[in-house]
Amino acid sequence: MIALLARLKVAEGKEEEFEKVMLGLAAEVRANEPGNHLYTLVKDDEGYAVMELYDDDAALAAHGQSDHFKAAGAKFAGLMAGRPDLQRFEVVG
Repeated sequence: MIALLARLKVAEGKEEEFEKVMLGLAAEVRANEPGNHLYTLVKDDEGYAVMELYDDDAALAAHGQSDHFKAAGAKFAGLMAGRPDLQRFEVVG
């Protein structure tokens, strides 16, 4: 299994709108991607992150090519303050 932690930089004052778009995307991922086991938005003092868990590279690739992921990209326009910082992990147990 593959785990990702995607740290997201949200534009100041756009948090509420960002959460709405991201939560909609998360619902689409959970409903339409059988190779995904976790896609959830979290928040701490540093900001937002998405925790993701996939069966394998094929499931991760399918996520990036999905219609709902591509459609969400346009919805994030003006909400982000930079590119995401992605960390990839191999699940050990």
